[in-house]
Amino acid sequence: MTAPLAIETQLAQAGCRRDPRTGALSAPIYQTASFAHPALGQSTGFDYSRTSNPTRLALEETLAAAEAGHRGFAFASGLAAIDTVLRLLEAGSRVVVTEDLYGGTFRLFEKAARSFGIEALYVDTSDTEAVRRALKEPGVRALFIESPTNPLLKIANLPVLIALARGVGAVTIVDNTFLTPCRQRPLDLGADLVVYSATKYLSGHNDVVAGAVVARTSEWSERIAFLQNAVGAVLGPQDSWLALRGLKTLPLRLKQQEENAGRIAEWLSRHPRVKSVYYPGLPGHPGHDTLKSQASGFGAMIAFEVEDAARVPAILEGVRVFLFAESLGGVESLITYPRVQTHADMASAVLDRLGIGPGLLRLSVGIENVADLIRDLENVL
Repeated sequence: MTAPLAIETQLAQAGCRRDPRTGALSAPIYQTASFAHPALGQSTGFDYSRTSNPTRLALEETLAAAEAGHRGFAFASGLAAIDTVLRLLEAGSRVVVTEDLYGGTFRLFEKAARSFGIEALYVDTSDTEAVRRALKEPGVRALFIESPTNPLLKIANLPVLIALARGVGAVTIVDNTFLTPCRQRPLDLGADLVVYSATKYLSGHNDVVAGAVVARTSEWSERIAFLQNAVGAVLGPQDSWLALRGLKTLPLRLKQQEENAGRIAEWLSRHPRVKSVYYPGLPGHPGHDTLKSQASGFGAMIAFEVEDAARVPAILEGVRVFLFAESLGGVESLITYPRVQTHADMASAVLDRLGIGPGLLRLSVGIENVADLIRDLENVL
């Protein structure tokens, strides 16, 4: 039996061998809305690009292979992907949701999903007993886990939570944006669906907005495929090609980003003006052992809290290597202020309760020279 290819090999050759007529190494960009039929009742396999497009299909098949899933689906954004997944649920369904999750996902649950009858029950998903209790609530049909969480980087025990959800007949959806299939494969741990903002690490260059869903079984694939076509929030061929190109270097990028993040987190943890550091790669992080048991790395996202929140504006204005911007996962290092940027839709009282305080900053660590990054932080701290 031929051994399965390593993920580095799969991704390096993403999109290759898609054009046997010319032998093009790069998947062609099929910039077309429609496809001609050979004859009545016959099809090339492609009819209309909302339903399927050869460039998007190359990306989707690469994503499915990387996740060891049944089928992948590419969407116009991460939120479009999550919105489509929520449409799997009937009106009146309740979803147990990670409480300190990306603010855009919170907005989707609160301002959009509620209007078509989906209610979110927010829980600390790093607390297994809290999840167990929430899953027993009437009407729960799904468990939505973000792990590591955004921005506090809490870690959920995925195998245990997935088993609990299966025990009550709930579908498990895992947002794996921070770790990617290079570090964590939720489908291998039993999850039904994995979702991504492919804008982030998967594409990796801050030049495309995209989302993805990978389904574990043919049954879930069939339902997602119907909704992808029916709702139509698909990724265009040009952006599909950019995301496909980005995937080719994902393992290399993430390796350097993770190495840089580990050194920066250790440096921050010793800094006298830093109150707290949230990075699961630090041995003292409460989720360190859990993540180590279910993933092959710790990612490249860091959150830290400064002693004096009044200095935050000066820090954001003073950085010269880090870019003060939203988003994450690109080759460039970014610094973000969650309270007024990514999580602005949450009420102040909720932010306070979760620990997303006025002194909290989030770093997306890039591939730059780590000494330059540390020096930049040292200058502003």
